[in-house]
Amino acid sequence: MSILHDLATTIEARKGTDPESGWTAKLLSRGPEKCAEKFGEEAIEAVIEAVKGDRAKLTSEAADVLYHLLVMLAARDVALEDVLAELARRQGTSGLAEKAARPKD
Repeated sequence: MSILHDLATTIEARKGTDPESGWTAKLLSRGPEKCAEKFGEEAIEAVIEAVKGDRAKLTSEAADVLYHLLVMLAARDVALEDVLAELARRQGTSGLAEKAARPKD
């Protein structure tokens, strides 16, 4: 099992627990919208560090992004396995071809 699987399992276990027991439980208790907002904040911070070129800070922010992505997914009951399956489905397909095949809104 990978560290992402372990983290996703831990996050899932925090759903419905006392919000005062830790950050994950507190964030999940605030709802999917707050989880998405926090993910967005962390993504912006990662972009800033990528532009600055600070590898150590980018590494730290990237870890925050992955954690908050998993929290956001858990808040909407989307399993990490579903995301990984989608990536596997796309594997070997040109990104341009994959994007062109998407349904138009």
